[in-house]
Amino acid sequence: MEKKFKRTLITTALPYANGPVHIGHLAGVYIPADIYARYLRLRGDDVVMIGGSDEHGVPITIKAKKEGVTPQDVVDRYHKIIKDSFEELGISMDIYSRTTSDIHSATASEFFRHLYDKGEFVEKTSMQLYDEKANQFLADRYVTGECPHCHNPKAYGDQCEACGTSLNATDLINPKSAITGNTPVLRETKHWYLPLDKWEPALRQWILEGHKEWKTNVYGQCKSWLDLGLQPRAVSRDLDWGVPVPVEGAEGKVLYVWFDAPIGYISNTKELLPDTWEKYWKDPESRIINFIGKDNIVFHCIVFPAMLMAYGDGYQLPDNVPANEFLNLEGDKISTSRNWAVWLHEYLRDLPGKQDVLRYVLTANAPETRDNDFTWAEFQQRNNSELVAILGNFVNRAVVLVKKYYDGVTPAAGTLEEVDTTTLAEIGTIKQALSEALDTFHFRDALKEAMNIARLGNRYIQETEPWKVAKTDAARLATILNTSLQIAANLAIAIEPFLPFTAEKMVKMLRLGSMTWDDLGRTDLIPAGTTLGEAELLFEKIEDETIKAQTDRLARIKEENKVSQWQPAPQAPDVDFDTFMKADLRVGTVVECEKVPKADKLLRFLIDDGGEKRTIVSGIAKYYKPEELVGKQVVFIANLPPRKLKGITSQGMILSAENADGSLTVISPSAPATPGAQVK
Repeated sequence: MEKKFKRTLITTALPYANGPVHIGHLAGVYIPADIYARYLRLRGDDVVMIGGSDEHGVPITIKAKKEGVTPQDVVDRYHKIIKDSFEELGISMDIYSRTTSDIHSATASEFFRHLYDKGEFVEKTSMQLYDEKANQFLADRYVTGECPHCHNPKAYGDQCEACGTSLNATDLINPKSAITGNTPVLRETKHWYLPLDKWEPALRQWILEGHKEWKTNVYGQCKSWLDLGLQPRAVSRDLDWGVPVPVEGAEGKVLYVWFDAPIGYISNTKELLPDTWEKYWKDPESRIINFIGKDNIVFHCIVFPAMLMAYGDGYQLPDNVPANEFLNLEGDKISTSRNWAVWLHEYLRDLPGKQDVLRYVLTANAPETRDNDFTWAEFQQRNNSELVAILGNFVNRAVVLVKKYYDGVTPAAGTLEEVDTTTLAEIGTIKQALSEALDTFHFRDALKEAMNIARLGNRYIQETEPWKVAKTDAARLATILNTSLQIAANLAIAIEPFLPFTAEKMVKMLRLGSMTWDDLGRTDLIPAGTTLGEAELLFEKIEDETIKAQTDRLARIKEENKVSQWQPAPQAPDVDFDTFMKADLRVGTVVECEKVPKADKLLRFLIDDGGEKRTIVSGIAKYYKPEELVGKQVVFIANLPPRKLKGITSQGMILSAENADGSLTVISPSAPATPGAQVK
């Protein structure tokens, strides 16, 4: 039997304050969280929704250095942009705070110190890369170099995006600082680690046995991490921007942002409810729901729960973590660095008054089970054919007909016929399906059910044809129009979690009082004799020129990226002629080519090299179909030591050129050459 809770604490992932919020953030986290919070409020539940800006970490310091300002300047700017745009979109957080607040610093410091005093940390000394010019240790993502596996020259310190191999920064060949371009040096440093392996049995029991109802993508990712075995994770960093590590001798060290940030949920609750915050975090009759994107699953399902377990003192673990997948834009991954995004504050400026259109489209196309794609064409189509033609059309017809035949005064219903009772009964069926979808975090399905009430209303008006009945049966007309208004009133309740601005307009138009979720399904929401407000169109058609302005903007960004982002890679250090001559470059003919299973970027080649055929694995699957390469001649390095990639022994490296757009072009001889011929 499902457990009943007295109260619900909803937390929303803290957006990183080095840029504005885009539609990917909205679809992944904030709109689903807001829908759920509004639904619980309509039910009369005790619910609090917490949010705030994540304002610490290396990327913010780098952005500040590039702009010649302080990190505080950066986070102040983006915190305001994010907070204001959330409010304008109707994201109804009870508090939106920040991790640079005094209360957060105190809370995070106390949390660390409590674990430190309990002996929950492991202290380790290690060698890490240090940029002497920038005078700082480098996070893995801020080191680039040659992948030791596939020899991609632009691998990051945490992963090679060409072959997909996970790395440590110290694994890279010829590493460079992404901050200054300098070659970093190894220096000794001390940090504190949370031994996740200690909490692995408890986490395994809590997640794998206790929360099988979680979304498949969340449960599956957690199981994968647990099955690989958890390792101690650093909770401190060498940096001068963040919450200082509250331990003597830890000067120049701050709390790692992924230890620091989730504590923001606690500090923000304290800030909102200084006297009662513990009820929401420590009472077993309270539940915590974390709304996040899929890239944060490990931190909210494994790291933060382990932190709470280690702290003790009654902290409750999340009851659910309904993470969404990613939203792409026009077939391409959203990228802050490339400006490839629809930014919320720009949308609100460019399409004023259309908050609910964006909320609707992002919910209808939510990436709940897989990555989805936002296109401006679909945005226009859903607005025009669904919001305008279905929802807006029904409400307008119902109100305008009452204005026409009854001067805007709600008529009393007479005897209900079968079409009336059947139609009204359908609202109860829809309510049940709608509630079930909301309770299980299936917001896309829930929106369809809410819209089914509008479809029901349109169908009812079409079937009853009040404009014809008006000529012959006044009593029947009154019943039809009263029923139409009751459907519209139910629709106003059903859409409030999804389209709050539209629901507010409908409440005023229909002269509804305060509505609750229990009222959904009632057939007497608008009493006879109620004078309706003025009819207004809830939505307007979006014309082609509006959409063209947005697609033209994206086209300009794409072209600017091609020009501004690409420049020839820096020349590698000089090598003497004898060293160069050690590389045995040869021409081979591709005999076979196929994709490597479970490796999106890899192709397996069988190369005719003039002797015994050899196998080579290359990370170019994104740019070529296997059949395009069979029979093609390629240049490869023949004398590299064999390496295993995804279980396949690769006997060489196929040479490719990286283009301005990041694509790879296989290098081939300009005329046919004998397989095995050396390149001189």
